[in-house]
Amino acid sequence: MTLSSTLPRIESLDLTTKGERPTRALVRVDFNVPIVQGQVSDDLRIIEAARTIEWLLRRDVTVVLCSHLGRPKGKPDPKLSLSALVPKLAEVFGKRVNLAPLPPSTEASKVVEEAGVGSIVLLENVRFDPREEAGDEEFALELASLADVYVNEAFSVSHRPHASITGVPKFLPSAAGFGLLHEVCMLSRLFAPQERPYVAVLGGAKVKDKIGVVSALLDKVDEICIGGGMANTFLAARGLRVGGADVEEAQLAAVRATMEAANTKRKVVHLPSDVVAAQRFDKDASYEIFEVDSVPSDWIPLDIGPETARQYADAIKAAGTVFWNGPMGVFEWNAFAAGTFAIAEAVAACNGFTVVGGGDTASALKACGHVADVSHVSTGGGASLEFVRDEDLVGLRALREVRQARKIDRG
Repeated sequence: MTLSSTLPRIESLDLTTKGERPTRALVRVDFNVPIVQGQVSDDLRIIEAARTIEWLLRRDVTVVLCSHLGRPKGKPDPKLSLSALVPKLAEVFGKRVNLAPLPPSTEASKVVEEAGVGSIVLLENVRFDPREEAGDEEFALELASLADVYVNEAFSVSHRPHASITGVPKFLPSAAGFGLLHEVCMLSRLFAPQERPYVAVLGGAKVKDKIGVVSALLDKVDEICIGGGMANTFLAARGLRVGGADVEEAQLAAVRATMEAANTKRKVVHLPSDVVAAQRFDKDASYEIFEVDSVPSDWIPLDIGPETARQYADAIKAAGTVFWNGPMGVFEWNAFAAGTFAIAEAVAACNGFTVVGGGDTASALKACGHVADVSHVSTGGGASLEFVRDEDLVGLRALREVRQARKIDRG
């Protein structure tokens, strides 16, 4: 039995008209999209949720969208209002979208009650209320009181025990959206891949964010390629100092234990042999290529070097399964993008099953024009890492475990 088969499906929800009004569905989405000069600059996450939303609209359901934007720290912030999303949502779905305040405001209930058949209501940034991130059950009940059913279409935040993720399913019949199910199906193929060798490529800044994933992957993969800032701590654990690179001293013991486990399990862990280093952290700084043990003490490594990129690319191209999460350097700056782009090219050229996870990694793939050349691009960076590590998420358990939601007293 696959994990996706254990999740309640949207088709199982009772969407019949409730008396004289349409059924209302609270849909948790992740519309944490970039806003530039008051407009959505990348609508990928909206497009990915469109199938679920349009499926509900075609069944005359009133769709109440619930999302977050940024990190408002539990209080209203005009710069993080979802009002900026209204024009884009209206454009994508071809209908008017009404913005409503969060409950317990009576205005929220009024906007939802006045919404017609097959209409869309967008709740204000759910993180404006501190109870969301606290996983407060009362807030979950207030959200649930706006609807008859609940749909989780936000895989990318389903690792968060927040009220709108793990709380609402306690009060409403709940199901997984099409996008969430697709994520689970595709990422589940990484648990026991049939295509070998299985190569994982992990980058990013911090070891503490990914050391647990590295350890878990040792039981699944054949090879792991380490890049980005986290590689500096791995190199330090082997007794190498890479110029003026930051090293997470608190993680050295865990890294050494992981490397020992890799040796015991006969797994190959690739580390950079050369780097692109700069005299300062600046996109216009002078830079040179050094072997890892010859970087001047006052220079900062900002990308893997060409020899490392070649070695990693060779491993990737020969793989049967690839999981890539995290850039190899500061790819947003042209001078330090070559390593990350080389990995993107290699993943795209791989004939096996390829998964790319995380916003930055997906952006790098998009910049190279290779989004269509991989098997799956996951929008959930942290969620995909936790899912690959734990083979489950709290948001998925919330959907599976609540067999019968408590009845809400609607007065």
